[in-house]
Amino acid sequence: VQLVESGGGLVQAGGSLRLSCAASGSDFSINAMGWYRQAPGKQREVVATVTIGGNTNYADSVKGRFTISRDNAKNTVYLQMNSLNTAATAVYSCTVVGTWYASAALYVYWGPGTPVTVSS
Repeated sequence: VQLVESGGGLVQAGGSLRLSCAASGSDFSINAMGWYRQAPGKQREVVATVTIGGNTNYADSVKGRFTISRDNAKNTVYLQMNSLNTAATAVYSCTVVGTWYASAALYVYWGPGTPVTVSS
């Protein structure tokens, strides 16, 4: 499975960014997709996840400001980030969880990450 992320960049505090992540890979059935982030000197943390059924979960720190959505037909997940603050500065990575055809085992794949920098 290949994950291609886009949409990161530099934005001023209070601004918005929209991240996208497209997954490709035949015979792979996606169960869930999500976004994680890792700020400098900190551990990676979950930002938001969405299941194939549309159930979403968010980190408390982003609730009400970030929205995760998914286009199942395109195997693409989006993260709309509004009211950004400097604490959001991090490398954001996309992840997918799913199964390969004829296998019950769950696999997790990660994208290379896209940097987001919020300036004050």
